[in-house]
Amino acid sequence: MKIAVTGGKGGTGKSTIATALAAWLSKKSRVLLLDLDVDCPNDHLILSAKLRKVSDVKSMIPDFDLKKCIKCGRCRKACMENAIVQVKGRYPFVVPEQCTGCRACKIVCPVNAITEKEQVIGHIFRGRGATDLITGTLKPGIEESSLVVNAAKRYAEKYESSYDYVIIDTAAGTHCPVISALLGADVAIAVTEPTPLGSHDLDLILDLTGKLGIKAHVVINRSDIAGRDDIEKTARKHKANIIAEIPYSMRIIKNYSEGRPITHKAIRKIADVLA
Repeated sequence: MKIAVTGGKGGTGKSTIATALAAWLSKKSRVLLLDLDVDCPNDHLILSAKLRKVSDVKSMIPDFDLKKCIKCGRCRKACMENAIVQVKGRYPFVVPEQCTGCRACKIVCPVNAITEKEQVIGHIFRGRGATDLITGTLKPGIEESSLVVNAAKRYAEKYESSYDYVIIDTAAGTHCPVISALLGADVAIAVTEPTPLGSHDLDLILDLTGKLGIKAHVVINRSDIAGRDDIEKTARKHKANIIAEIPYSMRIIKNYSEGRPITHKAIRKIADVLA
């Protein structure tokens, strides 16, 4: 089973829930945790896992043959990421950090003046803490993280058959890297908090999982810091069940800061719902 732990708002506790659930399920099952918040992965910190690099993630960038280039500017116009810069009458050049390797520039070049080079845009690591872990990391300065998310997923697919559960910790939001991480999940856990922004972003993530055809459940973290009426209303709107609540707790904060997965009866309840 593939379980995506997600949520529209950052800081709601997705990694806290993902690592705790992975550690709990690992007591009786084979579990792989996949950290796909590649801009800022932190599951290894919560698990106190030592990571080793297993692969670089590479992407194509254009290489201009200035002997062939006619300075027509078509490559610049075709680049949706604005990674190609050209001053009128001069040769174009690429900003590597902006390039996503789509090859549109190469396709539109009328004189075949563009060939391909590779650049490293991220890395894939493996580790072991309370459970097995694969994590992707985006190289600092690189703009588009979906390529690293997809590469980490492809790497993990080689090993998924050895596990009973694959838990995917996504980034916050509903943008392309989150969509890439969610694709293929059997069920999603949307982690939220009882605040106006938490409710707003829960609405967005439940709308996204609905569009992707992924059944979603809701977990309310820090559930006692405010009223939950807005969260309940949003969950009912999307026909999603609130399956667990975790109150604000100094013990949980202490576990987190010491690099230990949290333990709480709500984690067992989540596991029971998914079983």
